[in-house]
Amino acid sequence: MEQTLAPRIAMRGVSKSYGGVRAIRHADLTVQPGSVHALVGENGAGKSTLIKILAGAEQADTGTIAFDGTEVTVSSTADAIALGVQTVYQEPQLFPELSITENVFVGREISRGGRVDWTAQAEQIGDLLTMIGLSPGLAMVPVGELSIAQQQQISIAKAVAGDASILILDEPSAILTDQEIEVLFSIVRRLTASGVAVIYISHRLDELFQIADTVTVMRDGRTLDTYPIGDLTTKMIAELMVGGIVTEERTAKVLPDGPAALQLQDVGLEGSLTGIDLTVRRGEIVGIYGLLGSGAAEIADIVYGMKQPSTGTMLYQGKKTVNRRPADARRRGITMVPANRKAEGVFSFQSIGFNISIGDLAKLSRVKGWINKRKERTIVRDLIAQLGVKTPSENQPVSAMSGGNAQKVVIARQLLSAPRLLVLAEPTQGVDVGAKEEIHRLISKLADGGTAVLVVTTDLSEVLRISDRVLVVREGRIGAEFGNDATQVDILAAASGAGTTKDPK
Repeated sequence: MEQTLAPRIAMRGVSKSYGGVRAIRHADLTVQPGSVHALVGENGAGKSTLIKILAGAEQADTGTIAFDGTEVTVSSTADAIALGVQTVYQEPQLFPELSITENVFVGREISRGGRVDWTAQAEQIGDLLTMIGLSPGLAMVPVGELSIAQQQQISIAKAVAGDASILILDEPSAILTDQEIEVLFSIVRRLTASGVAVIYISHRLDELFQIADTVTVMRDGRTLDTYPIGDLTTKMIAELMVGGIVTEERTAKVLPDGPAALQLQDVGLEGSLTGIDLTVRRGEIVGIYGLLGSGAAEIADIVYGMKQPSTGTMLYQGKKTVNRRPADARRRGITMVPANRKAEGVFSFQSIGFNISIGDLAKLSRVKGWINKRKERTIVRDLIAQLGVKTPSENQPVSAMSGGNAQKVVIARQLLSAPRLLVLAEPTQGVDVGAKEEIHRLISKLADGGTAVLVVTTDLSEVLRISDRVLVVREGRIGAEFGNDATQVDILAAASGAGTTKDPK
């Protein structure tokens, strides 16, 4: 159908520098009302800065912004909000101790006679909760009692209550299950049907084909172009983002002889797991895939000593082993990269060097516990170079890094102690496609060097991309095992209980 309406937003010739660093060299972005417009690019490509300019958090050095055909000035977040620009971030920006109603209306309470009109707010919150698929009866429930997915739904309701005409969704699906993503998509479709323009930022490229109408690709501070979603494939988008060809094939390899690095025999965890049997050999990458709540994450916790199994046996290097705490696991040569990088993986305001060296201080210590600073610098710089961490110095705080580079720092800390078994939980969650490829290559290189690797992930493309074998966990049990020739249909069918298209290997 021919487009007759003016674009909701038209950004032209936008640039932005921070000192001598050019975050955006030249960017254009045109978003139509009632559409879902995906914005993709590697970390550092400039998309976050572009969105901050639209949201009024930053001001462009050059360029123009037009809203519904009229050029406007967006010099503050207040200006953006007045235009109807609302942003929902990956991690909900809510007050956990306040109710849903209080969170939705905080800062813009409905008042009458100088007092909050709770009756009017109750009427509006009921309609909003119904629109996002939640029960109106939850209106006075504290947000802290909700799931992460529900909190994100509340963030969207808050944006709608603010009369959003442009809704920016920044990595909205990174922490959601497949079922929760479907709920998110249904909300987005309702909003676009009412004329709201949605800018959708995601590193999960496959989902763009379920929700987006158009895709703008950014690279090195520039917008390459905007494409109808039907003209692209996942691989094409990835190659546009990284400026090259992304390889997907993995070849079979011969594993070293000798005892398995890890064996779990009939392991159970009360309320989560039953009868888990798995083996990981030296040089092998075993992927564990399961939907959120399947019990897959608990397997990693048991191996690393964060949780104690209620039944079964763990063998490590052929010997019966009990890791009562993570320190036991580390002493035996087992390290783990946690799923929640920000909360459990890094000291955000400490330097890269501190975050790496804290992983094995004994290795860097002189007599009586004094750190050998020269040795520390040498080892830290070697790991930074080995992992391709992009930073001007090991003294840079981790909080100033992109998600992909911060994740490399977390991995570097685990490598400091030269582990025999590396456990990775959601190793590329929230990182861009280029950083994901680099991390995958690193994992493969470690396995080629003899490290046993156990990867627990809810990223379907990831588990297929890097695993030599894939174990699918459903309802606390391993329901299927596949070689590296499995398909997405095979894995999803086994994970959802819909059966498989071929017999498990």
